[in-house]
Amino acid sequence: MQLALRLVVNAIAIWAAVAWIQKIWILVPADWGRWGEAAIIVIIAAVFTAVNAVIKPIIKLLSLPFVILTLGLFLLVVNAGMLALTAWITSLTDYGLRIDGFWAAFWGGVIVSLVNWVLGLVVPDKD
Repeated sequence: MQLALRLVVNAIAIWAAVAWIQKIWILVPADWGRWGEAAIIVIIAAVFTAVNAVIKPIIKLLSLPFVILTLGLFLLVVNAGMLALTAWITSLTDYGLRIDGFWAAFWGGVIVSLVNWVLGLVVPDKD
């Protein structure tokens, strides 16, 4: 249940980033029909959730000196990297998330973090 909730929250956060940042978009094949974009967002959210669960803890540990030196601001760069990694993984398919440049990934990561934080307040974890 927790994984499904995390997937829904990430899907909403990615949708918000796509809606607010012009250089972030979703590539949907034409033959996917009416619900194609929603299905692609769920697939992207699944990849993003997996990236955050597996790779992000390792990157956070390796970047700990930079995080301490910048008083936590380097975590924004880590979040941008996780979003860019998700875009790269989905770029290997005919559909997925596309990001045009570092700053788009940076601001997209900020939006995804903020939306995750707000939705985390509304729907708290059981931990």
